[in-house]
Amino acid sequence: MTSRILLALAGFGAVAAVATSAQAQMPPLNFDQAAYITCKEAHAMNPEARKALAVFLAEHSARVRGVVIPDGEQGAQLAHLVRGGCTLSPDAYLFTVVDRAILAEMAKLPKRR
Repeated sequence: MTSRILLALAGFGAVAAVATSAQAQMPPLNFDQAAYITCKEAHAMNPEARKALAVFLAEHSARVRGVVIPDGEQGAQLAHLVRGGCTLSPDAYLFTVVDRAILAEMAKLPKRR
């Protein structure tokens, strides 16, 4: 992924949240934990943990869908969709927002080899 994707995913727009515990600062260790992190909870994480979580979820979704997250404009478009989805619905699970963004752009994404 390009740095533009990471920066856009790190932003999450106007979602405002306050970190309520030290656990909110650490990214989850497995998919079962990561799948239930909301956009609001992700926004409360420190930027590096949030980036790691977003990349982990995007790679998982892309792998399941049989596509690759490309560098450049297509990847940035996905990041903007995620950012907008989290801004509109901060209580949504981040994985759901990421997966729907990939699903929406799937026809334009390169297929996994």
